[in-house]
Amino acid sequence: MSEMKDAVEAALERVDLPDGGNLISRDMIRALRVENGVVRFVIEAPSAELARQMEPLRAIAQKATEAVPGVTSASVVLSAPTESKAPPQLKMGGHPKPQDSVMKPAGVKTILAVGSGKGGVGKSTVSANLAVALARAGKRVGLLDADIHGPSQPRMFGLTDKPASPDGKTIIPLKAHGVTVMSIGSMLAEDKAVVWRGPMLMGALQQMLMQVDWGTQDVLIVDLPPGTGDVQLSLCQKSEVAGAIVVSTPQDVALLDARKALDAFATLKTPVLGLIENMAVFTCPHCGKDSHIFGHGGVVAEAEKIGVPLLAQLPIDLDTRLGGDGGTPVAMGDGPISQAYAQLAERLIQGGIV
Repeated sequence: MSEMKDAVEAALERVDLPDGGNLISRDMIRALRVENGVVRFVIEAPSAELARQMEPLRAIAQKATEAVPGVTSASVVLSAPTESKAPPQLKMGGHPKPQDSVMKPAGVKTILAVGSGKGGVGKSTVSANLAVALARAGKRVGLLDADIHGPSQPRMFGLTDKPASPDGKTIIPLKAHGVTVMSIGSMLAEDKAVVWRGPMLMGALQQMLMQVDWGTQDVLIVDLPPGTGDVQLSLCQKSEVAGAIVVSTPQDVALLDARKALDAFATLKTPVLGLIENMAVFTCPHCGKDSHIFGHGGVVAEAEKIGVPLLAQLPIDLDTRLGGDGGTPVAMGDGPISQAYAQLAERLIQGGIV
């Protein structure tokens, strides 16, 4: 579907404007959607007067779109800014507002946190694929990217649009692969840094929990940032978190930090539902030999030691990396990694967690 969208945008780049540039370079295309070969978008003119003069251009754009291979029909609408007052702009961050009740969206049944003691262990990859696997199992799933300094879920889900805010307060989240996704990464340019102190982080977390129109969800997975800082503290103290899953590699250094995450959840009285050993083994695609790049069995031993379930042992493989970078989580497929995530989702469902 994204390939067809790219082809449509390429066609619109060839629709030149009388005063120079084209529809894409002049940023006049809004709400471009491609569904089952049907293309819809809006051409936003600079003013209502110019919009009335642009009907021939609209017809050319529609004809160019219909000529794209795979497009069955196109609907193109002319629009222009109204003279009325624009809706207030949504501002993210800032100090959290006083809250009379816990931070739990009304339509969300269960909040499930996915954490790790350190970065680079695949926590966001596990969060994304678990969300997709639960959605494929028939659950209504939301995914909150709470890693505000390093958001990655927009890339993993192939999200390029910006969440809408009709009134400057309510945030309409994006959806992909059956999952409702909210990330501050969708509000900013991909290379834009978020340079905020703790109170700003807590304010953003409050907004993404309580101002987002999550709708009705069986589970809201919260992809936590690495470590045991402000976001973990705010979420576990001010929201109703049903439990946490801790992700680690078998490596001793990763396990040192994973134990800190486990201790933090214990301190915050948040139940740890289990551990996931990620990057457990690499199977060479050429010779079939298994290599334990990050060590072997460390998370298994830790789970036995503290008496919590080992929920999954996930290998390191190329398909997982390609799926994450390409916006199509590996859990969308039918291979062995997808089946591993499906089994993890089924285990959570059968355990009554989701």
